[in-house]
Amino acid sequence: MLDVRRLRLLHALSVHGTVTAAAEALHVTSPAVSQQLAALEREAGVALVEREGRRLTLTRAGHVLAAHTQLVLDQLAAAEADLASLRTSVSGVVRIGAFVSVAALLPRVIQVLRSAHGSDVDLFVHEMEPEASLPALRRGDIDIAVIHSYNIMPRSLPTSCESHELFVEPVNVALPLSDPLVQQDSVDLSVLVDRPWIMPRTDASCHELTQRACGAAGFVPRAQAYCDDFGVMCGLVEAGLGVALVPSVARRPGVALRPLKQQVFRTVSAVVRHRADGQPAVRAVLEQLRQV
Repeated sequence: MLDVRRLRLLHALSVHGTVTAAAEALHVTSPAVSQQLAALEREAGVALVEREGRRLTLTRAGHVLAAHTQLVLDQLAAAEADLASLRTSVSGVVRIGAFVSVAALLPRVIQVLRSAHGSDVDLFVHEMEPEASLPALRRGDIDIAVIHSYNIMPRSLPTSCESHELFVEPVNVALPLSDPLVQQDSVDLSVLVDRPWIMPRTDASCHELTQRACGAAGFVPRAQAYCDDFGVMCGLVEAGLGVALVPSVARRPGVALRPLKQQVFRTVSAVVRHRADGQPAVRAVLEQLRQV
């Protein structure tokens, strides 16, 4: 019989890559991880790890068992969620990872939760982009990942996860109020071919969105500035440094947002592990996210 606690250590090694990182994630010591992995190898009857230089890596058998372990841990999480759903009290710790423009709305969620449940629901907030929050959800580091995706850039979800749509909003071109295009109901991107652009940083999905949208309109945007905050981007637009593509949530005085004729929109969703929305505390947070 394989020990689930030891399987969890093997899974942590496969996810985090090193014994030290796995030990930190599970709040144990590195020697304890090594000892338990050796015990798991004896239970399995095959070598699960091998040394490459100073690191322990998974063997082929280790990868196979780690993949099965993921399924086992998913089922255990679902069982815990089903049991939690039978409780009538709304209490517990909920860890949420949210990207910056939605994380700014979380204080309102916290206020409503505290008004309804006092300190029984303890919300931990981690600001992170979907590229980080979805793997964190898969690892079990967070309970809810608030993510975005675009109609021209669909985003795949990890297995054994469920998505709850929160809202859909158009992607707009941000213009200074003095721009003649403000008089139009919508803007064709092709007329912005010669404009300087305020771009998200190159490793962000929003950067790829701007590249794709402009590419579909027949040009490559000429970057005048790079930043990773829609508020800062709109401030630079207001100052006349360039134009930008931003979602409606980025609206601010001094900048006009006009929808695109190409109809680009963003969907914001809350993603949880399978059946985790049955847990009363997680369900309460999801309900407030939808309302806010």
